[in-house]
Amino acid sequence: MGGLRSIAASFVASGPSGVAVRTRLRQLAPGDEKVLRVVGGHLGSLASRDLKARCREGLEYSGETWAVRKRELTPLSSSRWAGSITKATHDQWALARRCQSAHIHNLEAGISTLTHRLSQPIGQKGTRKAPGGYRSRREWHAKSRRLRVLQERLAAARADREAGVVHVVRGGKRLARARHHLETAQLAESEWRGRWEAERWFCQADGESGKRYGNETIRVTPDGEVSIKLPAPLAHLANAPHGRYILGCRVAFAHRGGEWADRVSANRAIAYRIHLDTSRDRWYVTASWQIPPTPTLPIEAALAHGVIGVDMNADHLAAWRLDVHGNPTGSPRRFFYDLTGTVEHRDAQVRHALTRLLHWARTCGVKAIAVEDLDFTAEKTREKHGRRKHFRRLISGMPTGKLRARLSSMADQTGIAIIAVDPAYTSRWGAQHWQKPLTTTSRKTTRHEAAAVAIGRRAQQHPIRRRTTPPPPHRSDAVGHRTVQARADVPGREEPRPRIPGPRTRSVRPGRGANAGNQNAQHRPGRSAEHETWQQDSLPLSL
Repeated sequence: MGGLRSIAASFVASGPSGVAVRTRLRQLAPGDEKVLRVVGGHLGSLASRDLKARCREGLEYSGETWAVRKRELTPLSSSRWAGSITKATHDQWALARRCQSAHIHNLEAGISTLTHRLSQPIGQKGTRKAPGGYRSRREWHAKSRRLRVLQERLAAARADREAGVVHVVRGGKRLARARHHLETAQLAESEWRGRWEAERWFCQADGESGKRYGNETIRVTPDGEVSIKLPAPLAHLANAPHGRYILGCRVAFAHRGGEWADRVSANRAIAYRIHLDTSRDRWYVTASWQIPPTPTLPIEAALAHGVIGVDMNADHLAAWRLDVHGNPTGSPRRFFYDLTGTVEHRDAQVRHALTRLLHWARTCGVKAIAVEDLDFTAEKTREKHGRRKHFRRLISGMPTGKLRARLSSMADQTGIAIIAVDPAYTSRWGAQHWQKPLTTTSRKTTRHEAAAVAIGRRAQQHPIRRRTTPPPPHRSDAVGHRTVQARADVPGREEPRPRIPGPRTRSVRPGRGANAGNQNAQHRPGRSAEHETWQQDSLPLSL
């Protein structure tokens, strides 16, 4: 036990703090689409200019510099548009800083691994605690050169962080690099240009409580009419009073439409974003608002009706229901998904799998689902796994953080609590202690399903590992002693044990015979034997 790391306590994951719903702008007129492109391009250029100014400020940012930038943008748009642009700029700069910190941590982890392996003799085998040396002199030389490269990258990243320098590409670094590899991306230059411009557009506005319909800049009425407050240089394009442009189409939110209508009627803040999906050539509007977080239940109350343990894998979710005592009940379930393809396809696959999981949990009457609190950020480095490229791609493609966040958001509407548990040793101990006992002649239990049992038991604060077999001198039978004994207060603990597969001796077949439940029929002192059919006569009275 001294070599095992400490297990963190399980906790109930917090619910969502915001809501976002999307619908399509159908049957847009050519004039409406032209206005949206012009507004998005104009505001996008202002957003690029503001981001450049914010990156130039670095760590010298203050509230005064924010006010100066906002005053400079107001004549070119409006006060509310300027506020939305500067807020989005600060969010993007803060995200870049967090990504920069994560990049530094990854470089430090890689340098530490390389330094340790280079210090080991060539051919030295590793252990579970630490990796060994490299297999050849050639590999050692190549890794020493990579160590120098990572050290230079780390020094540059640390210098940028200390100076407050971040590297941000509006439109995405991947799309920017695709410009130099159009054949690989299977894009024509005109198609790439259209995607690049659409990604750099800006058409989003924050909501304001107390204003008409919750937003003065992008307004959606209860009957679905969409209107935009045009920037000052584009006021000549207005088709409504007060410099507004009304789109010719109507919108309706199918998901959470009632909540949206209640907020609009009460003039509560709602933020909107209008964007173009270039791959489908469709326009969408997204509405988002904040909600008060749902109070988290105590973990004891959430586990009052049992729990469903879920083990996440590359292509499916393995789940098993456990009763309040930690015993697996029923049969395990698998919910498959496909994580290949586009981001939208992967997100839809995960969402559909979670929907089926929640429906099953509601059918079972369970009020809690236990998942692992996974984070593969530090586990997918090139130096940690070396030549195992397939495994690195596998864990890189698993949306661990998104899965728990989306599961918490979807379960909040069904009244099911999500319990996050420490993932340490769940797969190993589950396969060691639960895979074989749960395997029957008609069901082959996988290690993933056994891990789901381990996850559920850890959420219930039960030990995962089963009781080990006692030594032979302490067993009541020569062989076949059960490894998990019942407590003294459990009723029926002295009842006959079930049939044990396989012969116990060479001549007698095991099983439940006619006298299997008759304790008087066993070969024990003071009891009659099963095979003794004669009875001794009583002694004569004369003796």
